[in-house]
Amino acid sequence: MSIDLLSMALNAALRAATQSISGKDFSRKRVLTPDTVMRLLISAEGGSLDKILHIAGIQATASALTQRRAQIPPELFRTVFTKFNSRCDDTDFFRGYRLFAVDGTAINLPRNPDAPSFVCNDSIPKGVNQLHATPLYDILSRTFADVVIQPEPKKDEIGALVTMLQRNDFEEKTLIIADRGFESYNLIAHILEKPNADFLIRIKQNRSAMREVAKLPMCELDCNIGFTITTTQTNADKANHYIHLQVPKKSKAGSKTRRGRWDFPSPYPMRFRICRFQLDNGEFETVATSLPASFTLEDIKELYHLRWGLETAFRDLKYTLGLVNLHGKSDAFAEQEIYASLTAFNFASRVCREVVVHQPSEGIYAYRINFKMAVTLCKEYLRTQNADSNKLMEDIARYTVPIRPGRQDQRDLRVKGFPGFVYRVAA
Repeated sequence: MSIDLLSMALNAALRAATQSISGKDFSRKRVLTPDTVMRLLISAEGGSLDKILHIAGIQATASALTQRRAQIPPELFRTVFTKFNSRCDDTDFFRGYRLFAVDGTAINLPRNPDAPSFVCNDSIPKGVNQLHATPLYDILSRTFADVVIQPEPKKDEIGALVTMLQRNDFEEKTLIIADRGFESYNLIAHILEKPNADFLIRIKQNRSAMREVAKLPMCELDCNIGFTITTTQTNADKANHYIHLQVPKKSKAGSKTRRGRWDFPSPYPMRFRICRFQLDNGEFETVATSLPASFTLEDIKELYHLRWGLETAFRDLKYTLGLVNLHGKSDAFAEQEIYASLTAFNFASRVCREVVVHQPSEGIYAYRINFKMAVTLCKEYLRTQNADSNKLMEDIARYTVPIRPGRQDQRDLRVKGFPGFVYRVAA
C-alpha cells in the first residue's frame, strides 16, 4: 500500500471521526478544529505543547489546545485508530496463520489521588496513577490491531482479551500467542469456540500448574491432554474426576470477576496440546496450544519466540513514540494519547514496509530501517501540508541499523515512574 494511499486512509479515518461531533463546542470556526487537534496529537513529539504548536505552525496557545482537546472524547481517537486499520491491508502470514501477540503494559500518569487510575497499596504507600493497555499486536505486519485500556486498579488482562475476541471477526486463520498471566480455562474456551482462532499460551509447570500438566514429567514432550470443566460438585462429577472450577455465586456470565470466571455451560469438555521444550540455559518452558500436529515442537518454539516482537513494540511505543512523556494530566488525555500513539505507530510501520533498503555488497550484517528515525520523519510528513511521499521514502531509506541476531542482554526491571512536566528533557 503506497504512502499516498496510507495518507488518504488516515485522512478518511479522521473525517469519519470528526463528523460524529455535534453540539456547540465546535460550532464556531476556529484555528483548532477537531481534525487539527487530533492530527496534532498523532504527529506530536516530545516537548511542551507550546513547542508542538510552534513546530506545526499553528498560531494558538497551549491553554487553548488543552481546552479544545478536553471537548474531544477519547472514543473518537479510538475511532480513528480502528477505521485507519480497517482501510489498510496487513496480510503477512506464518504457514497460513496471522500471528497476534497479546500482553499488557502500564502507562504512568501524573499523581492524582482523585482519578480512577490511582493505585495505592503496601508496596507503593504514596500511590501512583497508571492506565493499563492490553493490545492485540500483529507480529508479522508489526501493527497494533486492537487495544483495551483500563485503569490500573481495575486491570483485567484476561477479560480484555476476551473483549477483543468478541468484537473481532477473524476472516483468516489466526493464532493468539500469550505469555504467563493469560493461563485461564475460561479464556481457552473462548478461543476454542471462536471460528478461525487458535492459541499458544505459556503456562505454569510447577505445583500450581493445571492438574493434568502437573502430572507430566519434566522433560521435552509433545502430548494431548483432555479433561472436563464443571462448576458443580455432584457425586457424578467427582466419580468422573471432573475439574471443579469454583465460580462465585454472584458472578454472572461475562462478569469482570477475574477469579473463577466461567462463561460456558457445565460440564464442558476441553482438549488441547501441551508442548514442553528446553531453552539454551537448560530451563524448560511449557505452552498449551490448539495448533494441529503438523506444527512440530520446533515450530511451536519458534512461534513462541516471535512473541518477543510485542515487547520491542512496547519499547518503541513508550520511548520512540513518546508515551513516557504525556502532554496532559487527566486519565482522558492519557487515553487520547495512547490511541494517537498507536495510530502513529501503525502509520510509520506501514510506511516502513514500502521502503526498499539497499543492502551493502560487502559486509558482515544485513541492514534494516531505523524505526526511531522513521517515526520522526513520518510525524513530520503528517504535519506538513502537501508533503512529498517520495522524499519521505528516500529520507527513511537513508537511516538504517545493522541486524545483529542472537544478541542478548539482561533485562532492566527497575520500576520507572512518571517524569514530571518541569523536569523533562525537551525532545
